[in-house]
Order: sequence, then structure tokens, then C-alpha cells
Amino acid sequence: MEDFIRRLPKVELHLHIEGSLEPELMFELAERNGITLPYANVQEARAAYHFNDLQSFLDIYYQGANVLITERDFFDLTWAYLMRCKADNVMHTEIFFDPQTHTDRGIAFDTVINGIYHALRQGEKELGITSKLIMCFLRHLSEEAAFETLEQAKPHLHRLIAVGLDSSELGHPPEKFTRVFAEARALGLKAVAHAGEEGPASNIWDAIRLLHVNRIDHGVQCVQDPTLMIELAETRMPLTVCPLSNIKLRVFDRMEDHNILNLLDEGLCVTVNSDDPAFFGGYMNDNFLALNQALSPNKAQLVQFTRNAIEAAFLTDDERHQLLQNLDDFWASHGIH
Repeated sequence: MEDFIRRLPKVELHLHIEGSLEPELMFELAERNGITLPYANVQEARAAYHFNDLQSFLDIYYQGANVLITERDFFDLTWAYLMRCKADNVMHTEIFFDPQTHTDRGIAFDTVINGIYHALRQGEKELGITSKLIMCFLRHLSEEAAFETLEQAKPHLHRLIAVGLDSSELGHPPEKFTRVFAEARALGLKAVAHAGEEGPASNIWDAIRLLHVNRIDHGVQCVQDPTLMIELAETRMPLTVCPLSNIKLRVFDRMEDHNILNLLDEGLCVTVNSDDPAFFGGYMNDNFLALNQALSPNKAQLVQFTRNAIEAAFLTDDERHQLLQNLDDFWASHGIH
């Protein structure tokens, strides 16, 4: 089964590019940019990646982001992630970036998006990995600040597929960002939002009804509301679930307690993703392997995760058909049609 998982074609829809900053690259960029880190070495930095809850994670996350200064830094960060995609057989990825994390430090919006975007395009040419880019608003900041970020993004709309909403869910409900999401959709962007991770099922309803999202990021608290479960199944509203992240942030105590297979069996469009892999214990293969060890999914369930992700991805019909063909070819190579 481990060999099957490693060779399974995958699609990732919930990945924060800043959360893929490994300690080794953090030290390399700090040295390049003359920044002094609060860690003596890579080992001490990796030890600091152990935290207790979402807020303590975010504190470390923003500390690490301080080493990202130049366009080349953002390129190198993204390229390192794409190399992990290649190793994990990820065919397509739709990545989040948090411009406010950088513009608040005085880094130009253009610097951030140029570095990321050029790496994604090179990844398509050299690695064969297709990608889309999603700009997230930090929900602990104001909607006014989100509007400012959307304004900065306007020259780059052709590079973006959607807007998202991330950071601390508690105390910052979807309704806080209703107007800026309406503006983004009017500009032709799709919408996603983190909801139902540490927050209640009602946040999922609000993200759907108020923000009119195309996908829910996380969403595992949907089980609190049977009516919502039915709604999600009937509409095929995708949930971008992040198993290792959910354990690391204590959404579930143990992987054995995770509800992802139950959600799949209930007919929900659930997908597997790595969230912030440098901090949460691994990339796509690691998440699939952890699920396999704890929950013993069968091969059909594992393939369905990829099939759901292809369905949920922001693709043209031709792009979707190609990814489905790749998956079907893999499935057929195992004697199953």
C-alpha cells in the first residue's frame, strides 16, 4: 500500500507557500539577506516548529516569513515546494500566499507575487506540474486592510484564480469579510475560505452563504450539523482537509480519531492536503501515509481523494480531462477499471 500511495497521482488544493519554508532554507535566506535569527542553528529552529495551538504556530510562522525579502527569495521558496511536489507525484497544485504578511513588513506586493508566479511557470515548463495561485486575506486584520490588498492585486488579476481567507478563525467570522469577497468576485476571482477547523459549523454555513465560496478549506467541524452534512454532500461543496495539520493543531487528538474517511463515505467531496508542511510534519505523501497507517483506507478510497481534488480544482475542461486521464491510467495499471 505504501508503494501504491507514493505512485498515486495527486492534486493539492490547500497549501500555504510560506508554510513550506523549511528551517534549512530559512537559514540560507537569512544569511543571504543579513538577517539574524533567534535560533542558533537549523536543529534549534526545527525544534521551535513544535507548538501547542494555532496561535503559537502562527507566531513561529510569521517569524520565519521575515527572511523573505527579494523576488529571488519567493522564487526559491516556491521552487523548493515544487520539487517536493515532483517527489510526491503531485500533478497540479493550487497554492495560497499571504501578501499582507509581507507588505506589512515593507515588502512590495509585486516582489512577492513575481517571485512565486515565475517559479510556478517554470515548474510547469520544467517539471510538468500545473498550478494556480490564490491570494489570501489575513482574517485577524481588518476588512479595510483586505480591500487595500485587493487594490494592490489589481495589476496582477490575470495571475490569480481566487481569493481566500486564513489565519486565526476564532473571533474572526466570515461575515467580517463579506464586502471584500463580493468585490473580488465582481473582479472575476473565485473564492475559498478557511472555516470549520477550530471554528464551529456555522462558520461553514456563513462562508457559503455570505462569501459565496467555491470551496471550504478544512471544514471538518461540519459533522456538528447534520443538515450541513446533507447540504455539502448534495452540492458537492469541496472540503480541502489537512490530516497532519489537524493532529498538530489538536483539532483531533490522534489520526485514528480523524473523520476524513467518514466524510468520504457520506459522499462529501473531501480532499487530502498538506497545509503548512514544513511545520505540520510532511507533504502530500506524508499525509496519505499517515492516513493509511491510522485508518487503513482501501485503494479505491485513496484514488477517490485525488478524483475529488480534480473535481474541486479550478481547471478548464481540457485540464481536468487530462488529470482524470492520468489518474485513470494509473488505476488501470493496477488492473482495476
